[in-house]
Amino acid sequence: ARNELICKRSSLFGLRKVLPLYLYLDQTLNPQQKREKMRVSTSSLFCALACALASPAAAFAPSSVAFRPVSTITSSSLKMALTQDELKKMVGYKSVDDYVKSGMVVGLGTGSTAYYAVERVGQLLKDGTLTDIVAIPTSVRTKEQAEELGIPLVTLDTHSKLDVAIDGADEVDPDLNLVKGGGGALLREKMVEVCADKFIVIVDESKITEKGLGPGFPVPVEITPFCHEHTMRTVANLPSCKGCNPVLRMGSSSSNVNDGDEIAVTDNGNYIVDLHFEEPIADAPLMASEIKNVVGVVDHGLFCGLTTAVIIAGSDGISVKEP
Repeated sequence: ARNELICKRSSLFGLRKVLPLYLYLDQTLNPQQKREKMRVSTSSLFCALACALASPAAAFAPSSVAFRPVSTITSSSLKMALTQDELKKMVGYKSVDDYVKSGMVVGLGTGSTAYYAVERVGQLLKDGTLTDIVAIPTSVRTKEQAEELGIPLVTLDTHSKLDVAIDGADEVDPDLNLVKGGGGALLREKMVEVCADKFIVIVDESKITEKGLGPGFPVPVEITPFCHEHTMRTVANLPSCKGCNPVLRMGSSSSNVNDGDEIAVTDNGNYIVDLHFEEPIADAPLMASEIKNVVGVVDHGLFCGLTTAVIIAGSDGISVKEP
């Protein structure tokens, strides 16, 4: 157990944290335990060195969580150590490092994963790695974050063509169709991302489905407040939506969990209906088309045929999937 603890800690804090830990254990073990530790110490130290060499930045980073600029991490101890937020940070940073260059117009997504991409753009602008960048935010909260980081902002009114847009997703199917809008920004996200030459999706492995969209995350539909119950029924009765349970979003528009008594209102002054499915959606592009044609629907959270690449952070490291 102590040997395993050493490997786990070395994965997180780097080799400089491992040697003091060995010294500490020497002081607390009896002679018989010390002899046993000597037998396993070589393999433990090799594990620490492997982790440090795989990620030099992590080896000398502060004890707080730091970005690890690596393409693959295979240590079993690291699998156990990374939290979901760490995985989100890895893909958020990598998306900017790989796809954003000086002089670009960049679409900034919304959500807990896109947050780290916005953060990375701000960091690289501040240290001079990126210059002459302008960005288009997809929500009020992303706009506020970008302003705090000093990222120059524009709108589609002045820049209708983007070089790249980076955003998260709530669910990704094998064809790289997406469900988005769990955070309530689906309309602005889609308006920005359809204008980008490249749309980079960043997720952790929990968002990947092999069976099809629907059961893993409700499909949000943004509708006008006028006669919203009529629009809900119309959408639910579409042939492609058969079997869905439409639920009007309540409380905060940025969460599909009911957290209030008032109807949730988007940044655009609209309502959101979340379509819950027990079975996988048979034809996501068809459903997208049918929903969009309903009068009263502003837009929906099905993003079909837009993805350039999906960067996925998982227990085995980072992978990139393309159409």
